[in-house]
Amino acid sequence: MPAATRRIGVPGAGEVTAIVSPPAGDAGWTLLYAPGAGSNVHDPFGAHLCDALAARGVTAVRFQFPYMEARRRAPDRTPVLLATWRAMIGEFGAPRAKLCAGGRSMGGRIASMAVADGARIDALALFAYPLHPPGRPEQRRTEHLPAIRCRTLFVSGANDAFASPAEIADAAALAPRARVHLIDSADHGFAAPKASGRTRGDVYAEATDALVRFLRLPRT
Repeated sequence: MPAATRRIGVPGAGEVTAIVSPPAGDAGWTLLYAPGAGSNVHDPFGAHLCDALAARGVTAVRFQFPYMEARRRAPDRTPVLLATWRAMIGEFGAPRAKLCAGGRSMGGRIASMAVADGARIDALALFAYPLHPPGRPEQRRTEHLPAIRCRTLFVSGANDAFASPAEIADAAALAPRARVHLIDSADHGFAAPKASGRTRGDVYAEATDALVRFLRLPRT
């Protein structure tokens, strides 16, 4: 069955596009994924992740924020980003399925803020969490992490300018039920230098497998 495009209303901000990848079976999970600040619903990693999890029986949903829907460059203000996440959780949360929320970079950070603020989910997946702006380690975005009570997975590249391996480990330690998976050679965009011998596809596959193991899904 092909993926289905949905339009989801965000209070005060119009509608946003969501793409739902139907599951091949029933693993008992729904995944919600939001892209980073410069990407949209067609984010390549998000598409790869959702397709891979749908093949394992997960209902996988990727979406974009209102500013991308309007083709604006500047991200929406934080309240609008949070409202988008809450709308998605409200739309796709199901009584019979466990819900994993997450995303890459800003998409994951806003998900973590929504969860810290009380959004009810079962697991959180943070890919390339933007711990601080590059070169500004003093500006850490960690104040909300101790309020996250669900199981949390940080997947970060070892060469990520937004968070070194030591920094991401320290940040994850603030969330009571968090673990970290480091991807060798990968940067913030999940690319690896040619000298590493790793392709972007290799990095995508490792990041996906980390979530598959975290959710205890069947391996294919």
